[in-house]
Amino acid sequence: MSNRNFPLRTAAYALCAVGALAAGGAFLAVGTAHADAPASGANADAAPSVAVQTAKAMRESVSQQIVAYGVVATAGANAATVSLPYVARVTRVLVQPGQRVARGAALFIVQADPAAVVALTQAQSSATLARGELARTQALYRDNLATQSQLAAAQKALDDANQAIAAQSASGIAAGAKTVTAPAAGVVAQVSAAPGDQVQAGSALAQLVGANAGDAKTPNVSLGVEAADAALIHPGERVVLHALAASQQSMQAPGQIAMVGASVDAQSQLVDVGASVPLAGTAFLPGTRVRAEIDAQPGTWWSVPRSAVLQDAHGSYVYQVVPGNKAHRVAVTVKVEHGDVYGVDGALDAARPLVVSGNYELEEGMAVRLNNPGGAQ
Repeated sequence: MSNRNFPLRTAAYALCAVGALAAGGAFLAVGTAHADAPASGANADAAPSVAVQTAKAMRESVSQQIVAYGVVATAGANAATVSLPYVARVTRVLVQPGQRVARGAALFIVQADPAAVVALTQAQSSATLARGELARTQALYRDNLATQSQLAAAQKALDDANQAIAAQSASGIAAGAKTVTAPAAGVVAQVSAAPGDQVQAGSALAQLVGANAGDAKTPNVSLGVEAADAALIHPGERVVLHALAASQQSMQAPGQIAMVGASVDAQSQLVDVGASVPLAGTAFLPGTRVRAEIDAQPGTWWSVPRSAVLQDAHGSYVYQVVPGNKAHRVAVTVKVEHGDVYGVDGALDAARPLVVSGNYELEEGMAVRLNNPGGAQ
């Protein structure tokens, strides 16, 4: 009998096992669902954020930096030409190019042309003769032996002779050797005459350039700038000279703009700009080629790193971090550019950090993580 019921008992045991497994599976599924529920809720609450670096926004003086190139002591206002107002022969040359000379230093020994000396002698003789003739005419006039017109003519003859002597004397004509001196302190840039040369009146004997005192109204550095840049430069603005030679890279000298040209040079296609820079005692000798940094259009703006300024179809803008560590877009207008710094105008807040790195990933209101310990917070 027990053998006959064995299949029934086996079937009953199998049904119980299946029911137990089904119940256990349902319990595990419910347990797993409850275990995953908190994690899913946390992911739903987490918002994307961007790691950024910030700096402090400050208002300070920023200028438009313009770079120009030129030469020391070639500005026309700083050069002087040494010449004679009469024909003369050069007997000695006492200086050479590149030599520094003081005011009144001897440059040449010359002798006036004999014809010029004769003209001076004739003027002196004419004056002596006219003086005597006037005295005789005055005596005759007192005796009623000469007319008023004769007396006036004698007086005019003497006046003309005296004027001729004055003209000859003003030109510096003198018999014998004459020393030609430097009209001002400076450096001999060029010597145009040699011993034995016969020079005409007004011909250049030498050219001097100023001693680089850097007078505010007298340029001693000639620069060339693009026409668009020249429109931004004004007299009085700061300029700093730098040497081009590799061995003198650290050498610099500050000064100011003295003159801005009003036309474009036909050869260089640049506008001439004259700078006044005190160079006495420096290694910036006449003829030195230099690079100049001009601070044009100085003004007080928001000073921000170049990397902080972005641009799109709506214009230039920056991001600042507002309370709650959110990104806030601020529209700006770039006014000047000075190296790696922009001077901008806009509704910036000095109390809010300015994003300088990571800003390309930001959008308005996006969460940020400050990633520069010790920087602006």
